[in-house]
Amino acid sequence: MYTAHFGLREPPFGITPDTSFFFGSPKSQEALNTLLVAARNGEGFIKITGEVGTGKTLLCRKFLATLGPEFVTAYIPNPYLEPRTLMLALADELEIRFDRDVDQHRLLKSITDRLMTLAACDKRVLLCLDEAQAIPVESLEALRLLTNLETEKRKLLQIVLFGQPELNRKLELQSIRQLAQRITFHYHLGPLSRDDLDYYLAHRLRVAGFDGARLFSRGAVARLYRASGGVPRLVNILAHKAMMLCYGQGRQQVARAHVALAARDTIATSARAAWQRPRTWAAAGILLAGAAAGLTWALTR
Repeated sequence: MYTAHFGLREPPFGITPDTSFFFGSPKSQEALNTLLVAARNGEGFIKITGEVGTGKTLLCRKFLATLGPEFVTAYIPNPYLEPRTLMLALADELEIRFDRDVDQHRLLKSITDRLMTLAACDKRVLLCLDEAQAIPVESLEALRLLTNLETEKRKLLQIVLFGQPELNRKLELQSIRQLAQRITFHYHLGPLSRDDLDYYLAHRLRVAGFDGARLFSRGAVARLYRASGGVPRLVNILAHKAMMLCYGQGRQQVARAHVALAARDTIATSARAAWQRPRTWAAAGILLAGAAAGLTWALTR
């Protein structure tokens, strides 16, 4: 809606993970470096944790895109699967063909044979599991047993777990203590700092084609940080809404007031800011009215 108004090729603040918008902040770059070093060292288990919206899925996709051709990768975005179904999902990712009613013994043998074949071709196999806090304990144990497969030089399968902090509590269970001991590299992905937020906004706008002066005023950036806490997903939602309001008023720079209205219209930021006061819905009408006014303004031009 507002891309032409601000001179953009595409919307800069979508919430769908897009590696072209990956921002190498000190924290995200350090996390990416940790993943790359661990993968190239051939470690069995690697763990990345972070709160909701801090960019774990985007980091995972950037990591997979950065790996060289010596890696064969498998990606399971929803691992809330019992052990057999999880093994079937891994087999699908590794392009193993077999009958769907295959028994457990033949399933594991097929996976092992495939891993051995790839290792003989000097390929490293890496499995990434997103939302890993949802994996049942029994399935985590099945994954641990898979990482027992190894040559004299290295593991046949490396596993990277991306999950919310609840994953740490699950790994503290006595029943899977052996898996926790095998996690040799781990990193906790935190929110953006106040300074990083300014660069984050400029980076995404530049990728989207913006070549003008500062689009978000300093006051808008300060209000955006206060409302979002530096969580990238919330930043994107609020920045998008603020740009809609700015466009609706026919202005060229997002002001603090635009961000404040966007924050009032966003449930997550309202919950962050004030659990104790009644929820106000007035901003929702203002936001829609602003968007409608912007459309009318554009048509009349």
